Amino acid sequence: MNRRFAYYAWGLLAYNILVVLWGAFVRATGSGAGCGSHWPLCNGEVIPKSLQVETLIEYSHRLTSGILGILVLVLVIWAFRAFAKGDDAQEGGAQGTGIRRASLWTLFFIITEAAIGAGLVKMEWVAADTSVERVYTMVFHLLNTFFLLTANTLVAWFASGGKPFSLRGQAGLGVAFGAAFLGMIALGATGAIAALGDTLYLTLGVTPEDSPLVKTLVSLRIYHPLLAFVSFALIYVAIRVLAAYHPNSRALRYGYWVVGLFIVQLLCGGLNVYLKAPAWMQLIHLFITDIIWILLVVTAASALAIPQTRRESHYQSYRQTTTA
Repeated sequence: MNRRFAYYAWGLLAYNILVVLWGAFVRATGSGAGCGSHWPLCNGEVIPKSLQVETLIEYSHRLTSGILGILVLVLVIWAFRAFAKGDDAQEGGAQGTGIRRASLWTLFFIITEAAIGAGLVKMEWVAADTSVERVYTMVFHLLNTFFLLTANTLVAWFASGGKPFSLRGQAGLGVAFGAAFLGMIALGATGAIAALGDTLYLTLGVTPEDSPLVKTLVSLRIYHPLLAFVSFALIYVAIRVLAAYHPNSRALRYGYWVVGLFIVQLLCGGLNVYLKAPAWMQLIHLFITDIIWILLVVTAASALAIPQTRRESHYQSYRQTTTA
């Protein structure tokens, strides 16, 4: 195991989260138009002369995002230089293949992340814009962020000794985790819609009477907390299935962390509504969501990497215990 690379990958993931949170801060404060409709330049300048708060917030986000892109490129180059490509029969080869592939996916999603951000700016779907296209783009932006965090997490997980995983022969385990991930995706999509509605209505003062879109976004807000409970139930079921197959595994311990954090997230969601979605609370809410997603990825990867014979042994023991 290359410890320096593993530390770098985990550090990159932490920095990735910070960039995501700063991007959310840009949206929550209505600063997306701080550099005008110019991209990658800011108001037509490499270094903006304007000292307006919105410009500083947007420009700093572009700088941190640019640094992230360079760091991801370093990750890919390092991965291909430090890890050999191989199959399961070769010691370390499977991990090397996993690291290489995951690093390339990380690069792919960082490029699409930048493209989405550029599109929002160039099309002026920022600040107080109330176009329907902005809603769809924000949802896609959130989903792309999930995929980016997934790829980055898998690089770090493989580099830390994580074994190759497969969906073959996983019985209900793969289905349970698949449903949990779909629940999180639906929850994230409705969360992006709710957050945009909060920004337009509560922060920028665009009322439902002023905009039919804002009226729709406000009316749809109720679906986010409802989906939060559905998503929690799907994750809980996945962890129960995991407990049936691997009662004493590290994956199950990760799963308990996911459940515990989700309960905290439900409380934070209620507090966010009560406080009328201040920017700082939105960032905390998003931060916990990102951590839950990352832990769910690690939990699923750990569970699906356990050898088939061990899975069957644990499951048979569980069945005998529950039917006795």
